[in-house]
Amino acid sequence: MIKPLSPLVTEVKAVGIWIRVSTDDQARGESPEHHLERARAYAKSRGWDVKEVYDLAGLKGWSGKTVKDHPEAKRMLGDIKKGHITGLIFSKLARLARNTKELLEFADYFREHQADLISIAETIDTSTPAGRLFFTIIAAMAQWEREEIADRVKASVIIRAKLGKSLNGVAPYGYRWHDKHLVQHPEHAPIRKLAYELFLEHRRKGVVSRTLNDAGYRTRSGAKWSDVAVARVLACPSAKGVYYVNRMSQTGRWKWKEKPESEWGAISVDPIVSETLWGQCNQLMEEQQKTGRRRGKAPLRLFAGLAYCACGERMYVKWKTSKYICRKCWNKIPIVDLEAIVHEELKAFFSAPEQVAANLHKAHQNLADKENLLQTHQHEIQNVRDEMTRTHRLYLDGAITSQGFGAFYKPAEERLNQLLAELPKLEAEVAHLKVTDVSVEEVTSEAKKLYTHWPTLPLENKRSILESIVEKITIGKDEIDLTLSYLPSSEELVKNQRSLRTPS
Repeated sequence: MIKPLSPLVTEVKAVGIWIRVSTDDQARGESPEHHLERARAYAKSRGWDVKEVYDLAGLKGWSGKTVKDHPEAKRMLGDIKKGHITGLIFSKLARLARNTKELLEFADYFREHQADLISIAETIDTSTPAGRLFFTIIAAMAQWEREEIADRVKASVIIRAKLGKSLNGVAPYGYRWHDKHLVQHPEHAPIRKLAYELFLEHRRKGVVSRTLNDAGYRTRSGAKWSDVAVARVLACPSAKGVYYVNRMSQTGRWKWKEKPESEWGAISVDPIVSETLWGQCNQLMEEQQKTGRRRGKAPLRLFAGLAYCACGERMYVKWKTSKYICRKCWNKIPIVDLEAIVHEELKAFFSAPEQVAANLHKAHQNLADKENLLQTHQHEIQNVRDEMTRTHRLYLDGAITSQGFGAFYKPAEERLNQLLAELPKLEAEVAHLKVTDVSVEEVTSEAKKLYTHWPTLPLENKRSILESIVEKITIGKDEIDLTLSYLPSSEELVKNQRSLRTPS
């Protein structure tokens, strides 16, 4: 016995009706009710089930700039997303969206969630082959518009960068935007300057981050300093007076790529550190990156790291030899000869009153920087205390629980203790700089004694002095050139010199 085939059961399509009429529609006698009945009749002819009606005319006083912001539109998009409806019927495309951009966005959203758009006036039904062709055309238009927008944005970014304007409102650490100009941040700039000085002294990013954290200093976001944060701050050229905008593009979550230099913009800013100090720190980081090893303590050789051949290569003292040698062109110079020449150069350096005066000016600037850092430190202490007071008041008012109070209060208390522990050290440094202020004549006099006692100084003392005043020693076949830098501060120089005094 053959059983009859049961009829195929197809799921009834669930649709929504979109009601939005204009003033012109109403003038022609087309009320919202008229649009609703016409849409219901179309759904009935297709055998569809009307699940929802989204009536934008029902919410009075709405003047949103975009239809997508309307509460009914948000409800409709939510129903599409969860599959409550799989199609939307509306009178015409102009009633669905206010502009082409919105229409393209709606079309993208419907296509992504496999839902259909049905426009009665334009006879567009994306559940049919002809209607799906409309989706294809819409998608092409959307892609074209996105590319056009991307090109316009890119061109605008390049122009703004060339004009030295802000692209995202973010300033490099140590600076802030004020009246459309980058100016030094009164609290962050001294901390950034300190980071360079600490790195040049210890040559370890980890030491710099620990020192800053132990002193109670934090990054702009309030987080503790890390090696990565220190490296980023040290590498940024804004500290030496130039800030590049539109220089990097993100290619991944943690990956960045440098853009062509023709797209960069440069903004001149007041430098936080000298170009020499910035260059020394970045050269150290570059060398550490190349070798893959951390730079160790100062070498025992007096001119190691300072002696360069005229060809550009560094010169080293080979094992069991008494000469500095260039491994590229084999240029050589005996250690004793090099030290004698440098000794004479130092005599001219120390005996020049104008040079000493310039160095003392640097020393006075050093004092001003230390005073700024002290002021920043005191301000940070007050900020933390104010934050703790606000947290305590919230707890007393019952706005936060005891658990929440502890989560906010304990880290602030720890930071306050760090800041208070560092405060006496800074105050002592500033006081010391003030009492050791000297005149040009006194420094010149003591410098002559330093020159006199140079041959008898321990190697460590000689090395320390050379690192302070010599950037580079270039050794040619017939001449030697010393590139001298400014002394870091007069008090350091005089302190070394006074230790050499002998009773008259």
